[in-house]
Amino acid sequence: MRPCTDCVRKCGVMRPETLNGEGTFGFCGCPRAPVVARAMLHRWEEPCISGKNGSGAVFFSGCNLRCVFCQNYEISSRVQGKEITVARLREIYGELIAQGAHNINLVTPGHYTEAILASLDQPLPVPVVYNSNGYDSLDSLRKLDGKIQIYLPDLKYADNALAARYSHAPDYFETATAAIDEMFRQTGPYDMDPGGMLKRGVAVRHLILPGQVDNSLRVIDHIAHRFKPGDILFSLMRQYVPHGRIEAFPELNRRVSDEEYEQVEQYLFDSPIEDGFVQEEESASEEFIPAFDNSGV
Repeated sequence: MRPCTDCVRKCGVMRPETLNGEGTFGFCGCPRAPVVARAMLHRWEEPCISGKNGSGAVFFSGCNLRCVFCQNYEISSRVQGKEITVARLREIYGELIAQGAHNINLVTPGHYTEAILASLDQPLPVPVVYNSNGYDSLDSLRKLDGKIQIYLPDLKYADNALAARYSHAPDYFETATAAIDEMFRQTGPYDMDPGGMLKRGVAVRHLILPGQVDNSLRVIDHIAHRFKPGDILFSLMRQYVPHGRIEAFPELNRRVSDEEYEQVEQYLFDSPIEDGFVQEEESASEEFIPAFDNSGV
């Protein structure tokens, strides 16, 4: 056993190899062996990720954040899912590809870096998507260099006071922006095929929170000033629905208003950012949250 430093929290605990193994669970609450709650063709990602057939999404359990509004709360905080081997994880990739997946989409993977590296010891015939909360370790990202073709990180906060209150991450902005810089260093400017599918690059997501327009505007400012047109994609998300553990946070217990969304969207349109996506009002629905029932695992 060795101290765990897979994610940016660097808990340093002797993390168990399996759920029932000896050791101490860290912040993520997970063993080193991957715990997966769902594997599916996901058709609700950005168009350049999902395409016509769907993205081959593998939803890992556990997380190194504690977002009180998490739409995947059942698996991020409660660690629901099925423990599998690296060999089985590799089989799941093959099964999704056989079903027509345009890519393999690793959802919340940061605390399973070693298992993911082992599962990608041989290249896949489709791009690999690293779909993260943005609170990523530079050391782990560098280990993945050459294994990941597409990075799909969140940039949740420019305001660290909000990050501390809602996600227990008072250093979120510095950590996430450094991680995004490393992701871009690895991939370079984004590249799409003639059919509009992303082959390589970084797509940064930002979810608008109710009552937090200024945070969203600051996120847009950072992306606009840090990257030039053609470097990365930016996805502005309207899909917030009250979920998770928001009982103690009544300000989050509503959807984003039309006025809030329109203000952020117009700010984005007026910014230098040219490449990316926005969402329709209908995206704010629990219908788009997958059932985490171990299907495909």
